[in-house]
Amino acid sequence: MVTRTRFDDSECPVARSVDAIGDWWSLLIVRDAFDGSRRFGEFQRSLGVAKNILTARLRTLVAGGVLESVPASDGSAYREYVLTPKGKALFPVIVALRQWGEQNCFAPDEAHSQLVDRRQGHRLRALEVLSADGRPLDPDDTTVHKISTR
Repeated sequence: MVTRTRFDDSECPVARSVDAIGDWWSLLIVRDAFDGSRRFGEFQRSLGVAKNILTARLRTLVAGGVLESVPASDGSAYREYVLTPKGKALFPVIVALRQWGEQNCFAPDEAHSQLVDRRQGHRLRALEVLSADGRPLDPDDTTVHKISTR
């Protein structure tokens, strides 16, 4: 059996983020949680994922503090999965992936879902990476600096 490479001690925030939520099932579970799914059966119906895989991903997301398992809101014996503040902080990541997919993964006339502002019903404006003073940045405008805590 192949052992999965871990990045939880990496100095790179991207590597640690991918380690925490980087597989596609986990990201799709988080997407569904933003869309209102809360119960195991709702996630399974939406994703069509095997129960054992869904169980493992939900456990990992709970252990990582992205989701919390809470008593069902209807008072039944079931458990529900809700986004924690750490999980809700993934919203811009999900929006960025969605917008990238809309721009790069569909033909111009191909049907796809869209995320809209609930209050106004309009599509969201494209996310931008901005400097501290508000200037739009692209990859050529940035560089990585290592921060030493010593």
